[in-house]
Amino acid sequence: MEPEDEIYENGGGDESARSKPIFSGEPLDIEAYASLYKDRTKIMRLLFIADHCGNDSMKFEALKMAYDEIKKGEDTQLFREVVDKIGGKLGEKYLMDSTWCEAVDRRAEQKKEKLDNELNSYRTNLIKESIRMGYNDFGEFHYAHGNLGDAFKSFVRTRDYCTTSKHIISMCMNAILVSIEMGQFTHATSYVSKAEQTPDALDTITVAKLRCAAGLAHLESKKFKLAARKFLETGPELGSHYNEVIAPQDVATYGGLCALATFDRSELKSKVIDNLNFRNFLELVPEVRELINDFYSSRYASCLEYLGNLKANLMLDIHLHDHVETLYNQIRHKALIQYTHPFVSVDLQMMANAFKTSIAGLEKELEALITDNQIQARIDSHNKILYARHADQRNATFQRVLQTGSEFDRDVRSMLLRANLIKYDYNARSRKS
Repeated sequence: MEPEDEIYENGGGDESARSKPIFSGEPLDIEAYASLYKDRTKIMRLLFIADHCGNDSMKFEALKMAYDEIKKGEDTQLFREVVDKIGGKLGEKYLMDSTWCEAVDRRAEQKKEKLDNELNSYRTNLIKESIRMGYNDFGEFHYAHGNLGDAFKSFVRTRDYCTTSKHIISMCMNAILVSIEMGQFTHATSYVSKAEQTPDALDTITVAKLRCAAGLAHLESKKFKLAARKFLETGPELGSHYNEVIAPQDVATYGGLCALATFDRSELKSKVIDNLNFRNFLELVPEVRELINDFYSSRYASCLEYLGNLKANLMLDIHLHDHVETLYNQIRHKALIQYTHPFVSVDLQMMANAFKTSIAGLEKELEALITDNQIQARIDSHNKILYARHADQRNATFQRVLQTGSEFDRDVRSMLLRANLIKYDYNARSRKS
């Protein structure tokens, strides 16, 4: 048997699967990546890449794009931070623009004064709708200038002046957006719940946005199974309507990896592979689609190679980077467990080939899983064979027979006792006495 045949011996892969090309782990195309987003999250994702890529050309490309994007807005503080990061290394075009900063700050002061006067006028006249709009305008003003804490307070203050369900939804969506930008995911969860309590005002796009926000909150708190469910429930109506927070490609990646790490085979089949809505997202990220199919088909070498190729780019994702190692470990452990499950004994050399690792490394992984009671087996280190510790079926059958006999004996004795009590009218005579 050839080594390649050994890899697929457990997976039952066909010829087309074996010849399927693996996507190369190409460096992140920053321009294409940034085009998926807009507003503040676009800038923050570019800055995150610049801080974590460890590659000067990629770093300065991200900073250049962030510089250009910030100048389309009004956040002078963020602009100064980017200029400091660039440090004059991108030529005269990307130096500090004091004139622009002063002009923006001056306009901001004027606009703030105008908004303040308008809001005071509305509050004096006690016009609820106008007061709500005034606070909303203040929230948008602070958000545009990077004052996220003040923006959150202003958006939340509109709650007392909401007169319709649509107003409540608008307030919740604004609060969720700012909460996610601040990294305050408990607030995001709270306002997702509040929005879901007014279902009459929810359209399909808003529902999809709420699912994504809830999924991000669960992801941040490492509740991967709950995160997977939320992303899998996201409807295709989302499209690019929420790219100030998340792109549809992210829904596929986050949902797919979280599901792979936490779902059993039946859930993976019914909730991911056969999920028509989620399939629309997976089509946008073919690598994730293929690795999920490979995992389900037990083509672990191919699955793990896809994961390896994706890893560098996933580490540059602002929401996923902290969880990549955990998710990858869980996926790998699940693969090891599923590989060993059907067999009485497994050749460690063959298994090591399937998982593209050394026998020594594989033994350590298996030892950890056996110690953790996730694999019921023992390792023959001399012959390099894993022996499963399957339950003694004969003994188990005898135990079940004995237990059934004991239960039958107890039930018969209870019935005889009851029959004798009724026969001698024991209860009736007790009451009379």
